[in-house]
Amino acid sequence: MSKKQGKYEARARYDDSGDPGASSPELPETSLAAAVRASRHLQALIGLTVAGLLLRFYNLGGNSLWLDEASTLMFARQSLIGIWESTAGGEFNPPLFYWLEHGMLIFGESEFVLRLLPAFLGVLTIPVVYYIGKEFRDRNVGLIAAALLAFSPFHIFYSQEARAYAPMLFFFSLALLFYVRASRSDEARSWVLFGVFSAIAFWMHFYAIVPVAVLVFHALVTRAGEIRRDPRSARKPAMGLAAFIVAALPLLIVTVNLFFVRTSSAPTFGVQGFDVIYQTLLQVSGFSDLLMALFLLLFLLGVAVTWREDRNGALLLLFMLVLPLAASIILSSRMPMIPRHLIFLLPIYFVGIASAYPALHALVRDRRAVYVVVIAAFLISTPFLATYYTTPQKNDWRGFSTELGGMTAEGDLVVVLPPYMAQPLDYYYSNATDGTIELGATTGDELRAIREQYPDRRAFYVVTGDILAVDPSGDAVSWLDGNAEFAGQHMGIFLFRSA
Repeated sequence: MSKKQGKYEARARYDDSGDPGASSPELPETSLAAAVRASRHLQALIGLTVAGLLLRFYNLGGNSLWLDEASTLMFARQSLIGIWESTAGGEFNPPLFYWLEHGMLIFGESEFVLRLLPAFLGVLTIPVVYYIGKEFRDRNVGLIAAALLAFSPFHIFYSQEARAYAPMLFFFSLALLFYVRASRSDEARSWVLFGVFSAIAFWMHFYAIVPVAVLVFHALVTRAGEIRRDPRSARKPAMGLAAFIVAALPLLIVTVNLFFVRTSSAPTFGVQGFDVIYQTLLQVSGFSDLLMALFLLLFLLGVAVTWREDRNGALLLLFMLVLPLAASIILSSRMPMIPRHLIFLLPIYFVGIASAYPALHALVRDRRAVYVVVIAAFLISTPFLATYYTTPQKNDWRGFSTELGGMTAEGDLVVVLPPYMAQPLDYYYSNATDGTIELGATTGDELRAIREQYPDRRAFYVVTGDILAVDPSGDAVSWLDGNAEFAGQHMGIFLFRSA
C-alpha cells in the first residue's frame, strides 16, 4: 500500500465513524452501516442548503437598489455586443454577469429579479463547499465548512446583491473543488475542469485572477521536485492551465489594458494598506472582532492539524489566505480595494477553520459533536440575522425618492451629485412624472453654472459621500455650504435646497 493510499484510508476511517481508528481491517464496516452514516451527512447537508436558501431568498427584494446594483441594470439593458463593447471600452467588470442579467430581464426589472441569480448561485455554493471540505479532509470538515457558509453574514449579504460577487464565488468554488481533486488524484479531467471553472469565475469578476494564480503557484511549489525528476508529470496540470487560458483569452487581452488604466493614479476610495487585512478578515468573519479572533485561532489550529498529515494541504490553506491578502495590500495603493473583492477567501477560510475539528473532537470523542459545531455556526450568526431583515442594509433610494417627490413642484431643479447617482435615484424617481428638471454636477463651478442658467428656479441637491471621491478638493461641498441649506438626510443620502 502506498503512503498516499494509507493516508486516504486513515481519513476515511475518521470520516465514517467520527472517531479516528474506530474501525479496523479486523472489523470491517458493513456497506449498510456506511450508507447510514453517509446519509446522516447528506441529510445534514440538505438541511443546511434549505436553511441557506431561506436566508438568501427571504426579503430578497426588500432593500432598495443601491448604486452598483442600478449600474448592473444599466449594463444589462444593453445588447450582448454592447455589454462586451462596454467592457472593452473601460468598464471595470467583466461581461458574463451582465450577459446573464440581460437574460433575466425577460422576467422584469424588479429588485427580486435582479438579485435572483446571485441568490440562487449563493445557495448552490453551500454544497460545493461541503464537497471541498470532504475532498480536502472528510465529511465532518465539509459539513462544518458548509454550515459556516450557510450562516455567513458576509455571504448572505452578497448573495442578496445584484452584483457578480456571489456568482463569481460559486464558479471559483467549483474550480477549487476540482483543484483539490486534481492535486490528489492527478486526473486529467479534474485539471481541465479546474481550468474551465477558473475561467468562468474570471469572466464573472476580474479579481478572480488572483486566487487562480495562487492555485497555479501552489501546484508549481508542491510539484517542483516531481517535475524536476520527470518533466512529463507537469503535463496534466499544464492541461488545466491551457484550458483556463483558452477559455479566458479574449478577456485576458482586455484585462491588461484595463489594469494599466485603473492603476494609472492613486484610488480615491476603498481600503488601503494593512487595513485591507483587518477589514477583509473582519467582514468574512461576520463583522465581529471577537469572531475574527476566534476564527483566526481555529484557522491556524486547522493548518497545524493538517500539517501533520498533509503538508501540501496545509500550504494550500496558507497560500490561499495569505497571498491574496498580500497582493491586495500592494494593489490597494494603485486601485480601489474593497473586502467584497476577496469573497473568494470564504471556501478556504471556512475549510481551514473546519479542519481544526479533528483536534477538538479528540477531546470529546463523540460523533455527535459535529452537529454541536453546526448549531454553533448558526448561533454565532444570530446577532446579525436578528436585525438584517428588519433594518435597511443599503441606501434607501426608494424611501428617499418618495420624500423627494413630496417636496418638489413642477419646474424645480433636481441636481444630483455626483451625476452617476442618478442611476439608483431614477430607478424610483421620475422627473418626467414629477415635472422637474434633473441635472448632474461634480464641481463647484458646475453648480455655479447651473445656478446662473436657472436663476429663478428652486433647486434640490441630492448628494452622497461619493462626491468626495470624484471631487477630493471638496469644492462642490463648499459651494453647497455657502449657497444651499440642509433639507434632510435619508441614510447616506443628503438633500439640500437652494437658499
